[in-house]
Order: sequence, then C-alpha cells, then structure tokens
Amino acid sequence: MSQKKAEISKGVDYILIIVYLVLVATGLMAIFGVTYTEGDPVVQSFIGYKTDYSRQFFYACISLVLGLFILLTDSKFFPATANLWYAGGILLLLLVFPFHSSVKGTESIIRFGGFQFQPAEFCKVTVALALAKYLSDPELDFSKTRSQLIATAIVMAPAILTIFQKETGLALVFCSFFFVMYREGLPAIILVIGFAIAALVVATLLMDKNLLAVILTVIAALVVLFSLRQIRRDKAVLVKIILIWVLCVGIQRFGVPFLFEHVLGKHQVERIYSTIGKEIPQEYLKGNMGEIDAKTGKQSNTADYNVKQSKIAVGSGGLYGKGLLSGTQTRYGFVPEQRTDFIFDTIGEGFGFVGSITLLGLYILLLFRIIRIAERQRSTFSRCYAYGVASVFFFHIAVNVAMTIGLAPVIGIPLPLISYGGTSLLTFTILLFILIRLDADRQMVLR
Repeated sequence: MSQKKAEISKGVDYILIIVYLVLVATGLMAIFGVTYTEGDPVVQSFIGYKTDYSRQFFYACISLVLGLFILLTDSKFFPATANLWYAGGILLLLLVFPFHSSVKGTESIIRFGGFQFQPAEFCKVTVALALAKYLSDPELDFSKTRSQLIATAIVMAPAILTIFQKETGLALVFCSFFFVMYREGLPAIILVIGFAIAALVVATLLMDKNLLAVILTVIAALVVLFSLRQIRRDKAVLVKIILIWVLCVGIQRFGVPFLFEHVLGKHQVERIYSTIGKEIPQEYLKGNMGEIDAKTGKQSNTADYNVKQSKIAVGSGGLYGKGLLSGTQTRYGFVPEQRTDFIFDTIGEGFGFVGSITLLGLYILLLFRIIRIAERQRSTFSRCYAYGVASVFFFHIAVNVAMTIGLAPVIGIPLPLISYGGTSLLTFTILLFILIRLDADRQMVLR
C-alpha cells in the first residue's frame, strides 16, 4: 500500500493541483467580498454554515477530501465503470422530472433537506467518462458515420434532458464535447456546419426575414452557377445544394421561431436580444416582456440592465481595483447574481485590470496544462477524457467572461472553481482529480 502511494505521489501533476487550490481560494475570497456583512466575526461566520462564503468553504473542504479519495482510487476503476457512471447520470436526470424544485425559472434541481443538487452539472463528468470509454474501444472505426452518430448520442442525450428541465444554458456545455470527437477524427466539416448554423441563427435575429431568404437564395444560385461542371458529371451535387438551401431557409423560417417561442424561456429571449442590441419582436413576447419604458420610450429589458451594471463594475475597477470590500457595484447589490454568474465582476472591480488578467492567466495555465497532460498519455481513454475536461473548462470560462462584459448572452453558467455553488465546485473537482489520477498512471494503457 505504501509503495502504491509512493508511485501515485511521484506521478501526480502538482502544478495542476496548485492552480486548482489557488482558484478555489480566489473563489472563496470573491464570494466573501460580495456577501460579507460588515461587523460579522470573520472566523465564526466562516465555520457557521450560515453565510454563502461559509457554505462555499464547507463545499471546498468536501471537495478536497473527495479529491484525495480519487487520488487513492485505482486508475483502472474509471474506465471499468465509465458506462455505469453514464447510466447513473441519466437516471439522476430522469429523477429530476418527478422530484425537481423550481429555482429561478429552471426545473433542474433536486432538494435534500437543506441541500440542493443539480444532476445536469454532475453529468459533465459522466459524459466525459462515457465518451472516453467509447472512443478508446480498440475495435472502433471512428471514420464511419454510425460510430460518429453513437458518440453524438452519448453527448446529446443528457443535453436534451437538460433542455426539458429549462436549463438551456447548461445544455450548451455538452456541445463542447464535439471538440473531443474532432481530436479523435471527426471531420472538420461537422464543426464548420455547426458554426454556420449558429451564424445563420444570429443573422436571422439581426436581419429582415425576407431579405435573408433572398440572400440565401442568391448564394445558392451562385453556388449552382460555379458548380455547373460538377453538376453535369454528377446530378447528386445539385440535389445536395438544393437540400442545403432548403435546410437553411427552414432554419430561418421555422427553426428559429420555434426555438424562441417554445424552447427558450422569457429571460433567455431577453438576454439574447439584449446582447445583439435589438428590441424583442412582437411574436416572441412572453408575459410582461417588451413593456415600454416611460422615460426612454423603448422596451424595458431586465437582461440589458444586468449586463450594463456588470460592465460598469468591471470598468470601474481601473488598473488595480478598489479593494476587496470597497466595490460599490458589487457590495451594494447593483449587479444581480453577483456570487454566481457574475462573480468575475467582483475580481474586476475589486482588483482591477491586473487582477482580471491574473485570473485569466491562471485559467490559461490550467488549460495548457490539461492539454499537455492529454498529449502525453499512452492510453486513448486518458487522452480523450483529458480533452473532455479541457473542453468543458474552456467553454465555461469563455462564455462566462464573455457574458460578463457583454460579448455573449447571459446563459447562466458558472465560472469554474470561482462561482458559488456546491454542485459546480464538486463537479469541477471530480473532473480535475480523475484526470490527475489517470495521469499519475500514464505509463499504463487503460482500456
């Protein structure tokens, strides 16, 4: 046993652990800066489980114990039980439907007494393991369409269930696993198509529908004109062009309206239109959306207010910031969801540009370290899992920071290891420490 511990400690990536600890400590400090009430005894309030920062401290302690437990677990356990993890995650998602508690418009949380748990967060771990298990099958030919569809189903099944729980933002995180498939041989054209569809959705929101339909038709006609030689040799080329045109017009005419009217919630529609700077069309209005502000004569938009206050907080920090407990925007509740979705504001206002860049530098170091770990693995399972971890972290970091400064819609996903939330912290801890454990045995080939 002692020999095994010595081997594990020798192979552990301590740089990754140090970065993890620094980020968790930074998160505790940021949450303390937002929720601390002047006059409260700091030490007693930290251990009393009555304040947000004391609860996060409790979750951090549990995370450290859990991380140590994972490091002492046999690395073969994870590939051997990957499918069981996935089945358990799907089961938890299904249990949400009869036992959920509605929290801030979502139905993705299960309560246990004073605790609450969000299975969709935990499913990031289960999908990373299951996808790595599938892609590491020695008999798998990932160049075949059937194999690619199975991998897509592994990723999209929990995403679809999460959408039905009104947690569309979190469901988008699962799309990051397509980068893992790309690393293992998924044709780049699939990613290009995905980005093209996203661009088409944005264009539909920004442009007149009839004008966009005309533009799509003109583009299709030009493609046909420049492809006449290929079309004469193979009529299937013309059929493909027509099908792509029909798909694009269908997305523009029917797909986007269906998405905004029946899938996205009121707050999500508001956030998207706030980001692109346009008023919400009449056909997408829900409830009290689009009420005219008496002063400005324009539609009132809560999401627009949130983002403006967020940018004020980040910008007011200047170069070095106002200090941890001195931020006016963050201390006096001007920014909503300050401890969760907009926790980056606390760093920006409290520690300024220098603090923000330092935090982003830590994240970049974390991502580069994970990718380096991925590329030194002898095991396909470990490599695929590592890229899954990198993809999830990158998506969370990029989207959270972008929405904080108004470059992306506010879709409500936390900043990894920083934002308040026990499920989020435990999930990212499990993701990282399983990777560290697999890397400690990188000389082994795990199946």
